[in-house]
Amino acid sequence: MNNNSIGVFDSGLGGLTVLKEITSILPSENIVYFGDTARVPYGSRSKETVIKYTFQAINFLISKGVKAIVIACNTATARSLELAQAKYDIPIIGVIEAGARTAAYTTKNKVVGVIGTEGTINSKAYEGEIHKLDDRITIIGKACPLFVPIVEEGWANTEVAELTAKKYLEELQASNIDSLVLGCTHYPLLKKTINKVLEGKISLVNPARETAKDLKDVLTKNNLLNTNADKGGYYKYYVSDIPERFASIGKEFLNREITDIEQVEIQKY
Repeated sequence: MNNNSIGVFDSGLGGLTVLKEITSILPSENIVYFGDTARVPYGSRSKETVIKYTFQAINFLISKGVKAIVIACNTATARSLELAQAKYDIPIIGVIEAGARTAAYTTKNKVVGVIGTEGTINSKAYEGEIHKLDDRITIIGKACPLFVPIVEEGWANTEVAELTAKKYLEELQASNIDSLVLGCTHYPLLKKTINKVLEGKISLVNPARETAKDLKDVLTKNNLLNTNADKGGYYKYYVSDIPERFASIGKEFLNREITDIEQVEIQKY
């Protein structure tokens, strides 16, 4: 058993959707969250840059004594997960495997859409993971680069978001998909808008819940679960820029106030 914190990081606010699921499934665990708000989004960055940013985030979280790390960013998972798992002697999981597994089990007609950042879609990481489970499934990917800044601006349920979603999703609608993977941790905040555009006819797959379940399995197997099962966990937040904005928009992700937040110079790590 281990009462140290779990480290969670994302390029910005999106990883809070994963944190929310973790706190639901593992309510007694302590969590240190890092959002790289100075350098969001990662999706348009080069592979080498994403790897560099990921390793800096991991180094920072390790400096806080975390016992396991969740890369709560699809782009960082696609570009860096295997390298990070090989480099660091600590359990590290990402979000893509869980999302791929859910999509493979959700689809009925074996045509799955995946939306994400340019980095995630170009990596074909979801395609690879889904085909490990069922190579008969057709995967149609669509990069939606404007979704992250829309969410970060707090515009998830506005006309701007709806018009953008209509433009991005028309190709997928015409491709007869029956399931759509929200392949970026920001996108669950757009779920209402996306569902409206799709007229509720396509199943939306949110990898966050399954990622939290995977984390519980990893902690259990490594004997790392918190022993204070009767106590609620504490949450500490760090960002690389503008903590006030993170706290303001972040409460929409978590449905609660974010108070214990601090800015950090991530380049030092």
